Amino acid sequence: MTSLLTFPDKRDEGESDGFNRRTLLKGAAALATTVAMTSEASARDFGRGAEPQRYPDPDIVVINEKRFKAKVGNTSIKRLFTGCLWAEGPAWNAQGQYLVWSDIPNNRQLRYLDDDGHISEQFHKPSNEGNGNTFDFEGRQITCERTRLVRFEHDGALTVLAEQAGGKQLNGPNDVVVHPNDKSIWFTDPGYGAVSIYEGQKANTGSVQPYQKEAVYRLDALTGQVTKVADEPFKPNGIAFSHDYKKVYVCDTGITHYPNAKNIVWQYDLTGDKLSNPRTLIDMTLDGKSGFPDGMRVDTEGNVWVGAGWVGDGYDGVQIFAPDGERIGQIRLPETCANVCFGGKKRNRLFMAASQSLYAVYVETQGAHNC
Repeated sequence: MTSLLTFPDKRDEGESDGFNRRTLLKGAAALATTVAMTSEASARDFGRGAEPQRYPDPDIVVINEKRFKAKVGNTSIKRLFTGCLWAEGPAWNAQGQYLVWSDIPNNRQLRYLDDDGHISEQFHKPSNEGNGNTFDFEGRQITCERTRLVRFEHDGALTVLAEQAGGKQLNGPNDVVVHPNDKSIWFTDPGYGAVSIYEGQKANTGSVQPYQKEAVYRLDALTGQVTKVADEPFKPNGIAFSHDYKKVYVCDTGITHYPNAKNIVWQYDLTGDKLSNPRTLIDMTLDGKSGFPDGMRVDTEGNVWVGAGWVGDGYDGVQIFAPDGERIGQIRLPETCANVCFGGKKRNRLFMAASQSLYAVYVETQGAHNC
């Protein structure tokens, strides 16, 4: 770097110290101006109130370069909204080009419009402490409410799909997906709304088990019959089909109430209307720390994107796993992430419902399913 202080080739008359005092003073003034300008530039917020994020975003972490190809170098994680108490259940409506998600303690559901970023904070209010959401193949919203599974019809009417299973009240449905072939609806029933006043209405059963054994259910689209298909997870939470619909994945968050539970994602083989061969696909332990696997979605390559947290910085956010369960990437967030879904016009934008906020980031893959 060239110095701003210049030295003369010969002494000015009357100077005995070898310096031209006038040149020295000019150089010092120029240096001070440059330092001030540099300091001002580094502190700028460019009129937007926040520092711009340099690319590539350091919080999109590639763990296995050969297997995780979804990172986009010129995009960043964006917080689209904050102000929730506990954000859950994002679901994308392709026909309307909007996202809906739940704010359980505030007893409301919100909607994000893709065309202009507008957010309706009272999309459904009250929501009966609605939790997980999805859209069926007719574009109708299906929601896991505190005590039942419901569907919003095109004319605005509300249809109750399920309130009981095996002759007993449901604990509290949590997450839901729809199969494209027979339009059957698969949902989990851990009952968090029944064990927490904050998220629902606490059941007076004297047990951490609300009304019956926590389980996974299938609702037949033709008969409306609700059938238990799995109960190995202590508290089955998020649910997703594999990209080829040959397997079903279920998050287990039973450690919240059962000391013998583990933070894992279960994998089942799917044949017709039955699940078989339960086993662990994913162990959530990372660097000796383990957090909850809450909700998940699958991309077209079969990778599993899991909302996770309750550990802290470096863990909380989204963790990405290959189809064989290897952790291949992360999206680090400053909040615990509950659920995720793919959306946007190309189904290549990952939306993340994380504690108080809604986040989004573009990825170089697409969601395998309708929402």
